[in-house]
Amino acid sequence: MTTATTRNSDRRISPVFVGILAVTAVTGWATWTGFAAQPGVAVFLFVTAAWIVSLCLHEYAHARTALHGGDITVGAKGYLSLNPLAYTHALLSIVLPVIFVIMGGIGLPGGAVFIERDRIQGRWKHSLVSAAGPLTNVLFAAVCTAPFWLDALDGVPNDFRFALAFLALLQVTAAILNFLPVPGLDGYGVIEPWLSYKIKRQVEPFAPFGLLFVFALLWLGPVNSVFFDVIDTILRGLGIGSFDTYCGQELFRFWQGSNEFCSISR
Repeated sequence: MTTATTRNSDRRISPVFVGILAVTAVTGWATWTGFAAQPGVAVFLFVTAAWIVSLCLHEYAHARTALHGGDITVGAKGYLSLNPLAYTHALLSIVLPVIFVIMGGIGLPGGAVFIERDRIQGRWKHSLVSAAGPLTNVLFAAVCTAPFWLDALDGVPNDFRFALAFLALLQVTAAILNFLPVPGLDGYGVIEPWLSYKIKRQVEPFAPFGLLFVFALLWLGPVNSVFFDVIDTILRGLGIGSFDTYCGQELFRFWQGSNEFCSISR
């Protein structure tokens, strides 16, 4: 594995990322303590900030793996600083994923670090670079769900429990969507190095439309139902019931007003 030489400043954590972490910590504390006058606002800010943190870590994982695979340019591009503003397409990696969370509660796969693939030698390295991002979502999901499957929720306020459940749902959906073997998504990037040159040339024109194709399918009722049934099954296996994720999403959408069903359970 190639060892890359980068400047210390290239690896320095961005103040922007530190600020997002601070927002996550403060709003998480407000959600836990009930400090906020409107719990939904605190939950919205906590989940949104934590979701952006996971997006930054997702892209960082791609870049860091590429660095050790041979692409020594990622540092100079700012990808190792965890700064979301350094991404090639900040709109795709940050803005759109947040909008989709607000609209539909789906963890939209991002994709905005430009990796110079010709610098990376070996099919396994190429596959690992693609897999690193969604594996970060899997790890984030494991952290979010750990209190549930470890039965460590005694004394945890319901609002924080609901917020954590909704955040876990976002991570699971992001991981599954990212791992789909569809051109333009990380799942295809994992298998692409193992495909023949002919197949790759045939598929290449469709890569920019892969994500649009996936979300067009999700708009179809039967497909959407099956998809979320799979998500629900996974979450239930990890100890998170549909009630927790439902109330988490309802709290997140604070502008819709309080949900009496979830309020009674507090």
